[in-house]
Amino acid sequence: MGPEPRNYNAMTEQFETQSLDASGFTHVDHIGVACKMLQKYEFLEAAARYGSALRGIAAKVGAPDKFNTTLTLAFLGLLSERMADTPHETFAEFMEKNPDLVSRSLMETWYSKERVDSRRAREIFLMPDRFCN
Repeated sequence: MGPEPRNYNAMTEQFETQSLDASGFTHVDHIGVACKMLQKYEFLEAAARYGSALRGIAAKVGAPDKFNTTLTLAFLGLLSERMADTPHETFAEFMEKNPDLVSRSLMETWYSKERVDSRRAREIFLMPDRFCN
């Protein structure tokens, strides 16, 4: 039997109010909260709210440079598309059908390390510099 499922409704509320304990907030939790917000709000509003909350949480834990506008928007766009294209009943099923979403190197398909790690990518959205067929 797997781990206890996370309550992403409650976690999303805590994330939006920036009252979330970031110490146990995993990459999968980032995805779970992002999916909830993409379900709850139209894309542009979800992106604005998610980005603002994530930036605030990063600043609260003393890591403001961890926030990356380019990665945040690119990943939300990818999630939004995958959610629309992947029939699923639960978050667990969605993740089971999209295992590549947990890969930290997923964005390397579109972005060079130099570009995505740049100060500019943290501040504004940059278009990909790698183009795939």
